[in-house]
Amino acid sequence: MNSRLKLVVVTSSTLLVVLLLLGAAAGSGASSPDDAYRHLAVYSDVLSRIKSDYVEEPDIKNVTLGAMNGMLEAIDPFASYLSADQYKQYLKAQDAKKAGVGVVLSRRFGYIGVVDVVPGSSAWKAGLTTGDMLESINGVGTRDMPLAFAEMLLMGDTGTNVEVSVLRVRKPDPQKMTLTRGSTKYPSATSRMLQDGLGIVQVPALVDGRVKEVQQQAEALQKQGAKKLILDLRNSGFGKPETGFELANLFLDKGLIGYVQGQKYPRHDFNAEAAKASLKNIPLIVLTNRGTASAAEIAAAALLDSKRAEVVGERSYGDAAIRKAVTLEDGSAVLLAVAKYYSPSGKAIQDTGVTPTYLVTDLPVPSEEEEEANTPAPTPTNEPRKDNTDEILKKAIEVSTQGNPAAQKSPLTNSSTPHELPERQNPLTTIEKK
Repeated sequence: MNSRLKLVVVTSSTLLVVLLLLGAAAGSGASSPDDAYRHLAVYSDVLSRIKSDYVEEPDIKNVTLGAMNGMLEAIDPFASYLSADQYKQYLKAQDAKKAGVGVVLSRRFGYIGVVDVVPGSSAWKAGLTTGDMLESINGVGTRDMPLAFAEMLLMGDTGTNVEVSVLRVRKPDPQKMTLTRGSTKYPSATSRMLQDGLGIVQVPALVDGRVKEVQQQAEALQKQGAKKLILDLRNSGFGKPETGFELANLFLDKGLIGYVQGQKYPRHDFNAEAAKASLKNIPLIVLTNRGTASAAEIAAAALLDSKRAEVVGERSYGDAAIRKAVTLEDGSAVLLAVAKYYSPSGKAIQDTGVTPTYLVTDLPVPSEEEEEANTPAPTPTNEPRKDNTDEILKKAIEVSTQGNPAAQKSPLTNSSTPHELPERQNPLTTIEKK
């Protein structure tokens, strides 16, 4: 079967499974085993029709694999199905603690998408950013590739190279890149005074030790005269989810910070501890964008829901869950979410992300010359644009100077509509073997 026809069959089967899932969800809300079998019977019937009536004999193995990956992406873009051989390779790579290229990945439109990159990493130096899609890794196409397998392909010995082909918005031709694997060094939190009485702390990664750094940086700014604080969580997509609760606790001395819960995972609440709230009194504004994920957006959601801070910027990525590797009888495995993290108001962060109080996009509108030249779409970073403006930070400073910004909210504060974001998880989220 040629590749074009194969793609049609795989895509059709994927869409079929998605429709079946949506149909089931649109039902009574609580599915019985009979409902599940009924939907599976429909799928089996269609699969049989494809095999008997399709223009040529399809590769049922590929059709089924594409359908399974499509089903998993529909419910969790960070889930993966790995064959027995793939799962063995995956476990071997995990145990060997191979070097990576500094990226967080998810599935997007059937391909592997970039959630965030580590500043200073090989991926960062090559220009990869949130929203880019990897068309191939070392010549292997990523269409319907399990996310965990793609992560494994990017791993290897320190100093070795991996070739990737990257797809970008408004750039029809894939761009070839060579990435060098190496140890990941996460940047520290930094801070500076912006103007009289206003300081900013930037947190590019919420890994172990960074919450203490935020506390130290904020206290240092207060000694310099800061009366208000901006917490910049843009492009902060690395770190364990629990670190987000720890960060929020710096600014909250009581109440629910958030919780984690699953269908078979008992609810566990994270409550603020007054003794840890060393920054509970300083007025706060939080900055987010589409690269804000996992621990960072858990903190942003807690501070927003608790009315402790205004949030300015773009909607966050949507990335917060506990995943398990569930092995099947044939040795294959499904890596999927068994519990999600929720904001104090009960919103599943992985499903909704964090929508700022003030929606602002920092992407400049392309000029006519850029449109005609078909240049790549601009991508968000923590750095100022070419015209030395940072629209998100500019709006945050404006909000900080208002007497009661909460009473002066507007649904949109920039003429450019913020882009819809790819849904959500972070390979750093703990994978439990079962």
